[in-house]
Amino acid sequence: MKKFFSLFVAMFVLVAIGYAQKGVIKFEKETHDFGKIEQGKPATYVFKFKNTGKEPVFISDAAASCGCTKPSWTKEAVMPGQSGSVSATYNAAAGGGFNKSVTVTSNAETPTVVLYLKGEVVSKEALETAGAAAPKAADKKKGTK
Repeated sequence: MKKFFSLFVAMFVLVAIGYAQKGVIKFEKETHDFGKIEQGKPATYVFKFKNTGKEPVFISDAAASCGCTKPSWTKEAVMPGQSGSVSATYNAAAGGGFNKSVTVTSNAETPTVVLYLKGEVVSKEALETAGAAAPKAADKKKGTK
C-alpha cells in the first residue's frame, strides 16, 4: 500500500509540474478602439503579446467573429521571453458602430483569448466635417485673469 501511495504522489507531482510549465500569452491590450474611421478604408490594428511562460507558445488559429474582419498572426513558435503579434483588419464597408472579436487559440496556459476591435465607420464627408469643427491648439485663445 505504501508503494502504491508513493507512486500516486510521484505521478501527481509530475503531472502538476508539467501543467505549471506551459507558455503564457500576455497581450499588451485586448481591446482596441479605432474611434471614427472612414467608410471604405480598411483599418488594421496589431495586438502585441509576450510569452511570459516557460515553454514555447504556438498560435494554431485566430478566428474572426465575421467575414468583415481578417486576422493574421505569428506562425512560428514564440519562445519564452519573446514577443509575437496578432493583426486584425476591419474592412469598414458598412457605416455605423462596430464591435468585432478575434478568438486566438494556442497551446498556452489559457488556450483561448478573445481580442476586440471597436469603433464607428463614418463617411469621408462626416470625418472631414468633424476634423474641421475641432479647434486646433493654436486657434485657442489664452484666458486672461
